[in-house]
Amino acid sequence: MAETEEVNPVFLQQLMELGISEDKAKEALIKTGNQSSDSAALFYFSELEMFSGFEVGGSVNDVYKMVFVVNMELTMGVGKVAAQVAHAAVGLYQVMLEESHNLRQMLTTWDNDGGKKIVLRGQSTEHILKLQEQACQLKLPNFLVQDAGKTQIAAGSRTVLAIMGEEKLVNQVTGSLQLL
Repeated sequence: MAETEEVNPVFLQQLMELGISEDKAKEALIKTGNQSSDSAALFYFSELEMFSGFEVGGSVNDVYKMVFVVNMELTMGVGKVAAQVAHAAVGLYQVMLEESHNLRQMLTTWDNDGGKKIVLRGQSTEHILKLQEQACQLKLPNFLVQDAGKTQIAAGSRTVLAIMGEEKLVNQVTGSLQLL
């Protein structure tokens, strides 16, 4: 990558907040014409990320990520979505801490590698339930948030599905979904 190529600093910051290194974020922005952080992120997660496990000391099997699939058929404000994603993250983390040594080790490795977290769009409750079923079939830890119904949506509404695991397995379940 040429040192002289400029990238939009706002887009760069947004990509880095997704857990993408500065160099990889710049490369993705340049390769997508510096159009938007969304297009660069999609490029990164579909192209550049495939080879990230081969960096020094890494292995493809050691790359983990946590994804959050938001139920877009529900009418939730930005703050509500943020709260529901937070519930999903904490819920999944707690389940994994309680389950087994292997899942705790996965959390430690994931956290040490920067704790990659991605928020994606789910079409509906039915769609999220199908994704959860696929995650279970692949033995991926997951957590589905059901809202208490105290603010914007009905009690019991399924708002966010959190899934964690080896990146290549998580991508089998959520790889075709759009970023939120």
